Amino acid sequence: MTTPDLSTVSAISDWYVDALAEASPNMATALGIPGREAELTDYSPGGHAQRSAIRRRAEAALRALDIESERDRVARDVMLERFDYEAELEAQQEHLRSLNILASPLQNTRQVFDLMPRETEEDQANIVERMGAVPEALERYRSSLAAGMDEGIVVAQRQVRGTAEQCRVWSGQPQSSLPPSRGEMPKAEGGFFGQLCNDLGIDGGANARAAAEGYAAMADWLETEYLPRANPKDPVGRERYQAASRGFNGIELDLDETYQWGWEEVWRIQSEMAETANRISPGASAAEAIAILESDDARAIEGEDAFREWMQQTQDETMQALLGAHFDIAEPVQEIEAMIAPPGGALAMYYTGPSEDFSRPGRTWYPTGGETRFPLWRELSVCYHEGVPGHHLQIGTTRYLGEELTRYQRLLAGTSGYVEGWALYAERLMAELGYLEDPAYYMGLLSSQALRAVRVVIDIGMHLELPIPEREEYHGGETWTPELALPFLIERSFFPEKMLASEVDRYLGWPGQAISYKVGEREWLAARESARQSLGDAFNLKAFHRAALELGPMGLQQLRDEMSRPNSLSPLEGGDAAGRGG
Repeated sequence: MTTPDLSTVSAISDWYVDALAEASPNMATALGIPGREAELTDYSPGGHAQRSAIRRRAEAALRALDIESERDRVARDVMLERFDYEAELEAQQEHLRSLNILASPLQNTRQVFDLMPRETEEDQANIVERMGAVPEALERYRSSLAAGMDEGIVVAQRQVRGTAEQCRVWSGQPQSSLPPSRGEMPKAEGGFFGQLCNDLGIDGGANARAAAEGYAAMADWLETEYLPRANPKDPVGRERYQAASRGFNGIELDLDETYQWGWEEVWRIQSEMAETANRISPGASAAEAIAILESDDARAIEGEDAFREWMQQTQDETMQALLGAHFDIAEPVQEIEAMIAPPGGALAMYYTGPSEDFSRPGRTWYPTGGETRFPLWRELSVCYHEGVPGHHLQIGTTRYLGEELTRYQRLLAGTSGYVEGWALYAERLMAELGYLEDPAYYMGLLSSQALRAVRVVIDIGMHLELPIPEREEYHGGETWTPELALPFLIERSFFPEKMLASEVDRYLGWPGQAISYKVGEREWLAARESARQSLGDAFNLKAFHRAALELGPMGLQQLRDEMSRPNSLSPLEGGDAAGRGG
């Protein structure tokens, strides 16, 4: 075997991405790296150990380097920050309880089929062959969860019930008799795998049936074997939460300060919603104004297809409006696809990035939850968040920066705080640029902001079992529980109850991620304000965005440090990045 070149940061990055893609077929498909399209990632303890060994080799090589350039230093530090966190997770054996309703191997194994090429006969043959690998992949994954059970490392019962429901939907088999953990999910006709074959006009045969049966067996195992030994308690406690929040945000947070700040944001946004409600209908409360917007047929779209077309048109028009005026957008990044998500997953819109070579574009995915009528007052901000200038612009630009960033930075780097913080900043930016002057759409922005602020409060509050402030009219002085969270979410964000029921389960199963939106936005706004103060009249918003995105994804602490560092990568003092503004 040829000895890999590990003599530079770029070479280590290239080797690590290739080695990890070889060991993670699901990841390779997500990134658009060819090879092993018919296989699935091994989530057994042995598979985890293989990927861990790859990380350790890359880390040792990075620490042995003599770094000379600033760009190499940034790239190295980005990798080492993530490697340190992954080593911490490994020490805590978190991979033995990687099960939740939104982002665990269970969903990854199903969702990888959404990202596979479908055009040619070879593409379709790969899909069918990969379906045949589903039962073994789930069995290997179960071996990790079973090892966790033996060690007493388990997730909460709520997550087990929710994921078992998802398995039933994807299998196309009857729902369990267990009490539902969240709003009822629509059932995919024929199960996900049968429906996919029907959509493609292909015969999945025994492989499609095996994949469906694999998920049905997974549901049975979760309900009969795992659930009785799962943790009846949802909160993870301060120590695990602190580590999780550090992982999702890439910064060490003062959780008590962040909790208090979250409340201040809730109250601030609540006040602004009241003012905006008065603009929509004089004298109306926020709830009354939103009821008006929800019932206004002139501001709603009927039908999934029509709604998807509206999303596509909105994202295309936004792309053209921002192109050149506020952002430099490379030609491959200018393509984006709006999609309706397959049923069965959590009821929250999400984004998948383009393949490495842009042969597969970036896509926004909207789970309808069986709804056919779509009021638009809230959806415009959602499009900005998931598409442009949110996730698609940031992730697509990162993928495109082949000369400036290492392959790791382009494909694997970053934290939820960086990525989701940027997307929430993007929503606010569109209001600042005048795209949300209609009070109906501005109310949509505020609802989005309110949801993210409430997340800070209840995510930290539930997991740390903190008291609600005495001054708060909603159960002031009581300790947070999941039962208190859902009514508060509905009351303060005005999102649909069915979607929010799924959200509570999400927060409890993914501690620390929900706060990353507002925490990240705070860092992005602080970085922009610091640049504005430093440069004064020379500050240029387009140049700031270019300089920030050209740094590449990273943790929030490193973002804070790099954006305040006077060097050629920073917009604060001259330099190439600051001097190319339009």
